[in-house]
Amino acid sequence: MELLDNPVRPYAWGSRTVIAELLGTPTPSPHPQAELWLGAHPGDPSQLVAADGRRTSLLDAVDADPDGLLGPDRAARWSGSLPFLLKVLAADEPLSLQAHPSAAQAAEGFARENALGIPLDASIRNYRDASHKPELICALTEFHALVGFREVSRTLALLRALDVAELAAHRALLDAEPDAGGLRALFTTWITLPQSVLDRVLPAVQEACVRLVRAGGDFCLEARMALELSERYPGDAGVLTALLLNLVVLKPGEALYLPAGNLHAYLSGAGVELMANSDNVLRGGLTSKHVDVPELLRVLDFTPGSPPVLTGTPGDGWIRYDTDAPEFLLRRLESDGTGNHVAGVPVPDGGPRILLCTAGSARVRAPEADRVVARGQALWLGAKDTGVTVFPREVGTRLYLAGDGLDR
Repeated sequence: MELLDNPVRPYAWGSRTVIAELLGTPTPSPHPQAELWLGAHPGDPSQLVAADGRRTSLLDAVDADPDGLLGPDRAARWSGSLPFLLKVLAADEPLSLQAHPSAAQAAEGFARENALGIPLDASIRNYRDASHKPELICALTEFHALVGFREVSRTLALLRALDVAELAAHRALLDAEPDAGGLRALFTTWITLPQSVLDRVLPAVQEACVRLVRAGGDFCLEARMALELSERYPGDAGVLTALLLNLVVLKPGEALYLPAGNLHAYLSGAGVELMANSDNVLRGGLTSKHVDVPELLRVLDFTPGSPPVLTGTPGDGWIRYDTDAPEFLLRRLESDGTGNHVAGVPVPDGGPRILLCTAGSARVRAPEADRVVARGQALWLGAKDTGVTVFPREVGTRLYLAGDGLDR
């Protein structure tokens, strides 16, 4: 049971306050801080901090003793690697539209690009490993996201409300085929529009969105979102794509699960994100990075519908966010003053786990260890760290526990 020192990723869309305040460092930070990574990702692994101050890369430690840190069964199941990556994500600006491949698509795509000799760090590379990348985002603050294709009837209603002459033929295309096939056809049309056409269509869409925002009422939030995206990404076909997606606003504690093929974009807010330990991303707009349209179309799931918002399932003192991803399971604990700070809450055994404190503090006791974890700190619990109990030290303490999903 050791403290973790975790790297901060300074992407341009990040916040200058959220992660800095969590870690207790000066705010605003000199540069945007987008993600705090907790795990053994080869790109930026956490450091184990021993009681004497010595530091060891968690990646190196797992590589050196997978059976000891993961457990023999997990080491065999996950090929000697930590199967999940935990993050704190803080977005002040929208991320790119993106989707992730299934396990079969990732394995095939990785092998194909290797055979073509495309370097792993090439900007045109789609598959940087052979794994899929399902992910879960649990809101720390109000969190805005675009997630999956909206029900076609609602999208047609939005397009009618916009009443943009330049989109009339496109609306008719979807009206004639109001299902996943129609969405695929419309998305393909929009993402491949020549820039000269986009430069004519997007200003007309902006004008229509201004009208809807001023009128208020239905689709006001969607129109405001499209306006903000068009200002940040002028001339980007992703602004049109955003009109096809569900706009979801999460309250703190609510979560979204994003399986393979789900087109999504995080717009603003802070959250705890847990995902399979992969770096496979196929972008679909709102970015200056590589967009591989044929490969994206191969991966996307165009099935329309509203994404389920997860509120979690209570049990044994924790709130559990269940998904079908075996690589990860997220739990949350909130100290509400009902006595769990006295009796303690057992930490489920089984495999490797990471315990993160985002508010308050807690004493963490094991048969042979006793530590305090405060806001912004995290502990590594290896497979041998069993019989662990957490004691929140104050009302409002909030803890997140990341593990794999094999024992759910």
